[in-house]
Amino acid sequence: MSRLWITGYRSYELGIFKDDNPKRKVIDSVLKTELIQAIIDGTDWIISGGQLGVEQWALSAATALKNDYPGEFKTAMMLPFMEFGNNWNAENQQRFSKVKGAADFSAAVSQKTYTSPEQLRNYQEFMLTHTDQAILIYDLDNPGKTQYDFDKIKRFAENHPYPYRLITFDDLQAAADEYQENLNNSSQDN
Repeated sequence: MSRLWITGYRSYELGIFKDDNPKRKVIDSVLKTELIQAIIDGTDWIISGGQLGVEQWALSAATALKNDYPGEFKTAMMLPFMEFGNNWNAENQQRFSKVKGAADFSAAVSQKTYTSPEQLRNYQEFMLTHTDQAILIYDLDNPGKTQYDFDKIKRFAENHPYPYRLITFDDLQAAADEYQENLNNSSQDN
Protein backbone atom coordinates (compact mmCIF):
# COMPACT_ATOMS: atom_id res chain seq x y z
CA MET A 1 0.00 0.00 0.00
CA SER A 2 1.23 3.49 -0.84
CA ARG A 3 -0.23 6.51 0.94
CA LEU A 4 0.46 10.10 -0.08
CA TRP A 5 0.10 13.13 2.21
CA ILE A 6 -0.55 16.40 0.38
CA THR A 7 -0.40 19.74 2.15
CA GLY A 8 0.61 23.31 1.47
CA TYR A 9 -0.36 26.92 1.67
CA ARG A 10 -3.69 28.13 3.00
CA SER A 11 -5.76 30.00 0.41
CA TYR A 12 -5.37 33.34 2.20
CA GLU A 13 -1.57 32.94 2.24
CA LEU A 14 -1.71 32.85 -1.55
CA GLY A 15 -4.28 35.63 -1.85
CA ILE A 16 -6.80 33.25 -3.43
CA PHE A 17 -10.33 33.93 -2.26
CA LYS A 18 -12.39 32.79 -5.26
CA ASP A 19 -12.43 29.51 -7.16
CA ASP A 20 -12.00 31.26 -10.52
CA ASN A 21 -8.75 32.98 -9.49
CA PRO A 22 -6.11 32.33 -12.20
CA LYS A 23 -3.59 31.26 -9.52
CA ARG A 24 -6.06 28.63 -8.35
CA LYS A 25 -6.42 27.27 -11.88
CA VAL A 26 -2.64 26.85 -12.12
CA ILE A 27 -2.47 25.12 -8.72
CA ASP A 28 -5.35 22.83 -9.71
CA SER A 29 -3.46 21.94 -12.89
CA VAL A 30 -0.28 21.20 -10.91
CA LEU A 31 -2.20 19.11 -8.38
CA LYS A 32 -3.88 17.13 -11.14
CA THR A 33 -0.54 16.40 -12.81
CA GLU A 34 1.07 15.37 -9.50
CA LEU A 35 -1.89 13.19 -8.53
CA ILE A 36 -2.01 11.43 -11.89
CA GLN A 37 1.68 10.59 -11.59
CA ALA A 38 1.18 9.36 -8.01
CA ILE A 39 -1.71 7.14 -9.11
CA ILE A 40 0.31 5.76 -12.04
CA ASP A 41 3.14 5.08 -9.57
CA GLY A 42 0.78 3.03 -7.41
CA THR A 43 -0.55 5.40 -4.75
CA ASP A 44 -3.54 3.75 -3.09
CA TRP A 45 -4.56 6.58 -0.75
CA ILE A 46 -4.40 10.33 -1.23
CA ILE A 47 -4.60 11.85 2.23
CA SER A 48 -4.87 15.48 3.19
CA GLY A 49 -6.32 17.71 5.85
CA GLY A 50 -9.23 20.07 5.76
CA GLN A 51 -7.47 23.41 5.64
CA LEU A 52 -8.77 25.96 3.15
CA GLY A 53 -6.31 26.03 0.28
CA VAL A 54 -4.00 23.32 -1.01
CA GLU A 55 -5.39 20.59 1.26
CA GLN A 56 -9.00 20.96 0.14
CA TRP A 57 -7.95 21.62 -3.47
CA ALA A 58 -5.89 18.42 -3.50
CA LEU A 59 -8.80 16.34 -2.27
CA SER A 60 -11.13 17.98 -4.81
CA ALA A 61 -8.66 17.26 -7.60
CA ALA A 62 -8.34 13.64 -6.45
CA THR A 63 -12.12 13.24 -6.34
CA ALA A 64 -12.36 14.57 -9.91
CA LEU A 65 -9.79 11.97 -11.04
CA LYS A 66 -11.84 9.04 -9.75
CA ASN A 67 -13.78 8.92 -13.03
CA ASP A 68 -10.54 8.51 -15.00
CA TYR A 69 -8.99 6.02 -12.54
CA PRO A 70 -11.95 4.09 -11.10
CA GLY A 71 -11.11 1.81 -8.19
CA GLU A 72 -7.39 2.62 -8.33
CA PHE A 73 -7.18 4.84 -5.24
CA LYS A 74 -9.13 6.27 -2.32
CA THR A 75 -9.15 9.65 -0.61
CA ALA A 76 -9.07 10.54 3.07
CA MET A 77 -9.54 13.82 4.91
CA MET A 78 -7.84 13.66 8.27
CA LEU A 79 -8.52 16.42 10.77
CA PRO A 80 -6.46 17.37 13.81
CA PHE A 81 -9.47 17.67 16.17
CA MET A 82 -13.26 17.42 16.38
CA GLU A 83 -15.37 20.29 15.07
CA PHE A 84 -12.51 21.44 12.84
CA GLY A 85 -13.63 24.45 10.76
CA ASN A 86 -16.69 25.21 12.87
CA ASN A 87 -15.50 28.79 13.38
CA TRP A 88 -15.30 29.48 9.61
CA ASN A 89 -17.90 31.54 7.76
CA ALA A 90 -20.87 29.74 6.20
CA GLU A 91 -19.40 29.68 2.68
CA ASN A 92 -16.12 28.11 3.86
CA GLN A 93 -17.99 25.60 6.05
CA GLN A 94 -20.11 24.61 3.06
CA ARG A 95 -17.01 24.17 0.88
CA PHE A 96 -15.38 22.11 3.65
CA SER A 97 -18.47 19.89 4.02
CA LYS A 98 -18.59 19.23 0.28
CA VAL A 99 -14.93 18.17 0.12
CA LYS A 100 -15.23 16.10 3.30
CA GLY A 101 -18.41 14.43 2.03
CA ALA A 102 -16.69 13.41 -1.21
CA ALA A 103 -13.78 11.74 0.61
CA ASP A 104 -13.81 7.96 0.96
CA PHE A 105 -12.81 8.30 4.61
CA SER A 106 -12.73 11.11 7.12
CA ALA A 107 -11.85 11.23 10.80
CA ALA A 108 -10.35 13.44 13.46
CA VAL A 109 -7.06 12.39 15.05
CA SER A 110 -8.11 13.89 18.41
CA GLN A 111 -11.59 13.07 19.65
CA LYS A 112 -11.76 16.42 21.47
CA THR A 113 -12.42 19.91 20.18
CA TYR A 114 -9.37 22.17 19.98
CA THR A 115 -7.65 22.47 23.34
CA SER A 116 -3.94 22.97 22.61
CA PRO A 117 -1.18 23.00 19.97
CA GLU A 118 -0.32 19.48 21.13
CA GLN A 119 -3.26 18.26 19.02
CA LEU A 120 -1.63 19.77 15.93
CA ARG A 121 1.69 18.07 16.72
CA ASN A 122 -0.15 14.77 17.27
CA TYR A 123 -1.86 15.28 13.91
CA GLN A 124 1.52 15.73 12.19
CA GLU A 125 2.85 12.60 13.86
CA PHE A 126 -0.24 10.67 12.79
CA MET A 127 0.11 11.85 9.20
CA LEU A 128 3.79 10.88 9.08
CA THR A 129 3.22 7.42 10.51
CA HIS A 130 0.18 6.73 8.32
CA THR A 131 1.63 7.87 5.00
CA ASP A 132 4.64 6.84 2.94
CA GLN A 133 5.51 10.09 1.22
CA ALA A 134 4.47 13.74 0.97
CA ILE A 135 4.00 16.51 -1.54
CA LEU A 136 3.97 20.08 -0.29
CA ILE A 137 3.09 23.14 -2.30
CA TYR A 138 5.44 25.29 -0.34
CA ASP A 139 8.36 27.62 -0.95
CA LEU A 140 10.99 27.97 1.77
CA ASP A 141 11.62 31.58 0.71
CA ASN A 142 7.95 32.45 1.37
CA PRO A 143 7.12 31.19 4.85
CA GLY A 144 3.62 30.23 5.89
CA LYS A 145 1.87 27.86 8.26
CA THR A 146 3.07 24.89 6.20
CA GLN A 147 6.55 25.54 7.59
CA TYR A 148 5.53 23.52 10.67
CA ASP A 149 4.62 20.52 8.51
CA PHE A 150 7.76 20.90 6.40
CA ASP A 151 10.02 21.01 9.46
CA LYS A 152 8.37 17.90 10.92
CA ILE A 153 8.51 16.03 7.59
CA LYS A 154 12.17 16.95 7.07
CA ARG A 155 13.14 15.75 10.57
CA PHE A 156 11.15 12.54 10.13
CA ALA A 157 12.77 11.85 6.74
CA GLU A 158 16.24 12.10 8.28
CA ASN A 159 15.58 8.84 10.19
CA HIS A 160 12.95 7.10 8.05
CA PRO A 161 12.56 6.24 4.38
CA TYR A 162 10.07 9.05 3.72
CA PRO A 163 10.42 10.84 0.38
CA TYR A 164 8.90 14.27 0.07
CA ARG A 165 8.70 16.81 -2.70
CA LEU A 166 8.36 20.57 -2.53
CA ILE A 167 6.53 22.39 -5.28
CA THR A 168 7.97 25.90 -5.05
CA PHE A 169 6.87 29.25 -6.43
CA ASP A 170 9.36 28.74 -9.27
CA ASP A 171 7.63 25.45 -10.10
CA LEU A 172 4.24 27.17 -9.97
CA GLN A 173 5.51 29.97 -12.23
CA ALA A 174 6.75 27.43 -14.77
CA ALA A 175 3.34 25.72 -14.61
CA ALA A 176 1.60 29.10 -15.02
CA ASP A 177 3.70 29.85 -18.10
CA GLU A 178 2.86 26.45 -19.58
CA TYR A 179 -0.82 26.87 -18.68
CA GLN A 180 -0.91 30.28 -20.42
CA GLU A 181 0.90 28.89 -23.46
CA ASN A 182 -1.65 26.09 -23.72
CA LEU A 183 -4.50 28.62 -23.48
CA ASN A 184 -2.90 30.74 -26.20
CA ASN A 185 -2.41 27.70 -28.44
CA SER A 186 -5.99 26.51 -27.99
CA SER A 187 -7.39 29.99 -28.75
CA GLN A 188 -5.28 30.13 -31.94
CA ASP A 189 -6.69 26.76 -33.00
CA ASN A 190 -10.24 28.14 -32.90
